[in-house]
Amino acid sequence: MDVGVVVVAAGQGKRMGRGYNKQFIPLGDRPLLVHTLQVFERMANIAHVVLVTGEEDLARCQALCRAYNLTKVSDIVAGGETRQESTRCGLARIRAEWVLVHDGARPFVTEVVVADLIASMRTYGAAVLAVPVKDTIKKVNAEGFVESTPPREQLWAVQTPQAFCTAELQRAHEQAAALGIDVTDDAMLMERMGRDVYVVRGDYDNIKLTTPEDVYIAETILHKRRPEE
Repeated sequence: MDVGVVVVAAGQGKRMGRGYNKQFIPLGDRPLLVHTLQVFERMANIAHVVLVTGEEDLARCQALCRAYNLTKVSDIVAGGETRQESTRCGLARIRAEWVLVHDGARPFVTEVVVADLIASMRTYGAAVLAVPVKDTIKKVNAEGFVESTPPREQLWAVQTPQAFCTAELQRAHEQAAALGIDVTDDAMLMERMGRDVYVVRGDYDNIKLTTPEDVYIAETILHKRRPEE
């Protein structure tokens, strides 16, 4: 029970086009965010969860946690202007030696994959989930021309959770804030500190819901996992 989780759910989700935080989109019989939180609720080796959301959504998240008996959510805090700032707000409330940082809009991460991630985190000190890319990737310049084609076997699409020593990640965030560095990926901050980050094979179902098309895919995944829904 020495692992805490920061679930970042403070984004506006403008690309979803719903006019409200995408974390509350209905998915099956419950909101998207609830699916995500329930994964960690079921895991015996998770000590507690810090949920980061928008200031305007604090009361709604508190009500959801009560309604779905999400007892591991120990804190619900307001995030910042960027994902990095929001993660930093959540890290301040973590009371465990190790921390997972997860996107609230990734509801399909499995307990098995998270267990593999935690094992690698303990071995290597820092680990992320990722899957090999399926497409050929082109690097394109500002004028729209192809600059290069990286070898596909070296390219992986990174997912969350990402797993770290809590104290190390806190220091990385403090350094980034002091230097005015802003990234969208916590592993990048650790890489800047010289920390090697181990890659754990993830799951292609562990999608992040960003656009309306993603909702249709999510409903298909949910039905595959829970045919009764």
